[in-house]
Amino acid sequence: MTSRLQCSTCPVRERAACASLRPEERDELERIGRRRTLKKGETLFAAGDDQDLCATLVSGALKIASHGEDGTERVLSLIHPAGFVGEMFAPVARHDVVALTDSQLCLFERKDYERAIDRFPALAKALLRRSAEELFEARSLVELQARRDAKGRVAGFLLAMARAASHSPCHPADRFDLPISRGEMAALLGTTIETVSRQVTALERDGIVARDGPRGIRLRDPVRLEQLAA
Repeated sequence: MTSRLQCSTCPVRERAACASLRPEERDELERIGRRRTLKKGETLFAAGDDQDLCATLVSGALKIASHGEDGTERVLSLIHPAGFVGEMFAPVARHDVVALTDSQLCLFERKDYERAIDRFPALAKALLRRSAEELFEARSLVELQARRDAKGRVAGFLLAMARAASHSPCHPADRFDLPISRGEMAALLGTTIETVSRQVTALERDGIVARDGPRGIRLRDPVRLEQLAA
C-alpha cells in the first residue's frame, strides 16, 4: 500500500539524510517519493531482484539477511528509523530486506533518487555519512559475534538497540522495544536462544535492565551496561 509523502509530519525528518536539504529541495524530493507500509514479515527487497528502488525507514524495523545453502537464515544487520536501504548504483539486490515489525517507508525510484543526489550535493554528503555510520555498526556487530563472553554480546546488543532508539547522539534511550525475537537475536549474535534468555535474566537479576512488556527493555543502570559491552 502506498500514498503520497508528507514530509512536514515525518517523525524522522530531522534525522534522516533528507534533513540536510533546504526546504525547496525537500519539497522536490517529496514530489518524487511515496509512502509505503510493510506488514511484519513482508519483504521489501529479495536477493537477486532488480534493485530499482531505495527507501528511508520512517517507523518500525527491518532486517538485512542472507540464507545459506541449507536454508539457514543469517541476520546481517538491522535498519532503524531514519535508516536508508537500497544499494545505490547496484543493479541487483544482494540480500533480503524484510520487515521485522509493521513498518513505514519513504520509497523512491532509484533513478529518481540518483538524479536528486546529483542535483543536491548536501544529500550525497549525508548519505555518505550514513553509510560510514552503518559500516561502523556492521563492524561492531562482527566484533560482538567474535566475543567469547555471552553476557558481553547480549549487553552490547541491548546497548546498540538503546542507542538506535534514542533521539540524542550522546545518551541511549531509557526504554525501547526489541525489534527481533530471541531466536533472531541469537542468530544475530552467533549463540543460542537459551543463552540469550539466560543472559537477559542475569542482567535483570543484577539490576542492569528490566523487562517492560512483551518486548520492552528498560535500562536501569546504563553505565554498568556500557561496562559489560566494552
